[in-house]
Amino acid sequence: MQSSGEAPRLKKPSWKDPRLLIGLLLVVASTAGIVALLESQDDTTQVYAARVDLPVGAPLVAEDLVPMPVRLGEASGSYLRVADGIAERAVVTRLVAGGELLPLTAVGTSDELDRKPIGLTVEDPLPTGTAAGDRVDVWVSLRTDTNSYDEPQRLLEAAEVAELTVGESALGSSSSTLVQVLVEDETLPALLDALSNDARIAVVLNPGAGS
Repeated sequence: MQSSGEAPRLKKPSWKDPRLLIGLLLVVASTAGIVALLESQDDTTQVYAARVDLPVGAPLVAEDLVPMPVRLGEASGSYLRVADGIAERAVVTRLVAGGELLPLTAVGTSDELDRKPIGLTVEDPLPTGTAAGDRVDVWVSLRTDTNSYDEPQRLLEAAEVAELTVGESALGSSSSTLVQVLVEDETLPALLDALSNDARIAVVLNPGAGS
């Protein structure tokens, strides 16, 4: 018989004790939840972004690209992944602005390009802020036999600007602008014919074409 002055002995927990099993399950579940949370926070994919503006037809080289960790879920498969590398002779098929992620739809080969950059010298300055990627209409006035010019006709509508180069006169003021526009193969002969016959060329910004 146990005396009243003795403290009751604590029983050693048993593996069959349901409270111990429940406690272990709670610890395991909590640990698994923390691991899953950490893994989801680190679920990033390395894709390429353009370091500088890449015009149409520009070859894809590592120097012009920068790896970018992104968390886009299923959408990450729409961009060029660093793990996939850069294919030989790959070029940009549309303008990719500096800092933009490189979409797979903008990557191809030179054989796939159906637009060619053609340089047009424009005397009248384009609006301030005009840049590569903007859309312009190209108007042509053909030279006549009497050394005059016909009424201007719109030859290209919403052509994409690939590059702009503003020239300077001897006094330092702007004299002309070389506008590189992307011309589709089907309209290329007409434009080249106009240029070879000293036609007057006018380039008009078409701000609503890209909207």
